[in-house]
Amino acid sequence: MSNNSATAMPPSRMTRRHRRVRFIHNRDNLAGLPRMIAMRLVAIAVLTIFVSFVMFALAAISPFNPLAHYIGTDFSALSPAEREALTASLGMDRPFYVQWLDWFGGLLSGDLGYSRTYSRPVSDVLAQRLPWTILLSLSGIALTVVLAIVLGVLAGRRPGSLLDRFCIGLSVFLGATPSFVYALAVLMVFAVIMQVIPSGGAAPIGMDPSFTTIGPFLIGPAIVLAITQLPWPLLAVRQATAEAQSSAAVAAAFERGVPSRIVVGKHIVPMSLMPVVTLVGGRLSELVVGAVIVEAVFSWPGIAEATVEAAKAVDFPLLAITTVLTTLLVMGGSLIADITYTLLDPRVSDV
Repeated sequence: MSNNSATAMPPSRMTRRHRRVRFIHNRDNLAGLPRMIAMRLVAIAVLTIFVSFVMFALAAISPFNPLAHYIGTDFSALSPAEREALTASLGMDRPFYVQWLDWFGGLLSGDLGYSRTYSRPVSDVLAQRLPWTILLSLSGIALTVVLAIVLGVLAGRRPGSLLDRFCIGLSVFLGATPSFVYALAVLMVFAVIMQVIPSGGAAPIGMDPSFTTIGPFLIGPAIVLAITQLPWPLLAVRQATAEAQSSAAVAAAFERGVPSRIVVGKHIVPMSLMPVVTLVGGRLSELVVGAVIVEAVFSWPGIAEATVEAAKAVDFPLLAITTVLTTLLVMGGSLIADITYTLLDPRVSDV
């Protein structure tokens, strides 16, 4: 008994030692962060250039006729010679790699090109539509994160409870149902039957969208977009919360008499946030796809509609820049998620 007492390390010394180990571990991780960021930025740049080139190649073999889309109903009235001459005058007869080189050279000098679909510079199209897509996406992500954290923490703290079983069943149901079903259901129930939200668009008829009047029009699309992204973050937070609650650190905190609210706020919740950060960053591609469907159903004036129209018209400049922006969004989101995960991980910080 006396030997054990003599060799046991006092709690204060153990705490100082553990903090010192955590500090060294955290310092080593942060020291390698700039190198990781630099390597990922190089990879993002290379991949983005490659994706833009592949997009031009795929658009070149598209079954859509860009001249027919550009001319419209008068296309059938043109003779083959007139079509050929018009195609040459618009530069549509050049090989795709030549068009890509011209586009890429202009991009380096700040010229995004000219959109035949909207008969205006691509920069003007982005300036008009991109803010609304960003607003919708951020609103959907914010609502997803709040729901996932609240429901996931409550369910994970009581595994097997009625709420836990409800959250699991809800996640399975939402994950197995196509997103357009939610969009149509929200429109039918809340816009047509109950008439508590507008049925589409982003402004009253005859008015241009503005941030002061868009509130009611944002509710439906944001809810649908959040629902489509909820299943995996909710399940991840629920699982992380259950594991954190049964961990040795949490058990030791309760044994020391730490209040429950402190344990939940300082230990359980931070450990439950990490899966959300990783999933939100890594699943941005699904967010982009979901935004396309939501914008189409709700007639939202975002960049998704412009992307679809550019694809049908084989509008190289507009289609290229929307593809590049999507690639940067997905890859950049993954990088931000990795950085945030490193900073939040309680195993490499002094908690």
